[in-house]
Amino acid sequence: MPSRASRELLVVDGYNVIYKSPRYLARMDESEGGDPFEQARDLLVADVAAYAKGRYEPVIVFDAAGNVSPERPDLSRAGVRMIFSAPGESADTVIERLVTEARLAPHAVTVVTSDRTIRATVGGVPVTRISSDVLVADVNQLTEEYRRANDERQTQHMRLEDRIDPEARERLWRMLRP
Repeated sequence: MPSRASRELLVVDGYNVIYKSPRYLARMDESEGGDPFEQARDLLVADVAAYAKGRYEPVIVFDAAGNVSPERPDLSRAGVRMIFSAPGESADTVIERLVTEARLAPHAVTVVTSDRTIRATVGGVPVTRISSDVLVADVNQLTEEYRRANDERQTQHMRLEDRIDPEARERLWRMLRP
């Protein structure tokens, strides 16, 4: 696995991705005056952690404007750094700053957004741009692969036949056959 310093930076435009997928929109909860995005953000963090696994140093940028609590500290969960823009600053500005810093390092960067302005602003070497739709499709594919692998493991562990030594299983079959 590449060291953290050598991994490509993955910068995700958080709310842009959330609004692109029913997967995240279904987690929005506008009841009881709480933060309606909390569960959607949590799911996005988990998905980005799985997507980035070992290849990327993931950062998700959220626009703090209009949030229930715009004075959020930068957080890190599941190896994913979350940055909330400062009051009066857009997530776009934060994304542009992160990409510029990485480009000057020089450090490879992948930016995930469908925002045309950001895509136009952050383009160039060594920056790769991925649309939010592509990330969502990749995450859906990963989720399906994990589900299939888990189902397979569950099936293998649940069948007694699979847990018995092959020679013992053959002896049992011979005893059961008339």
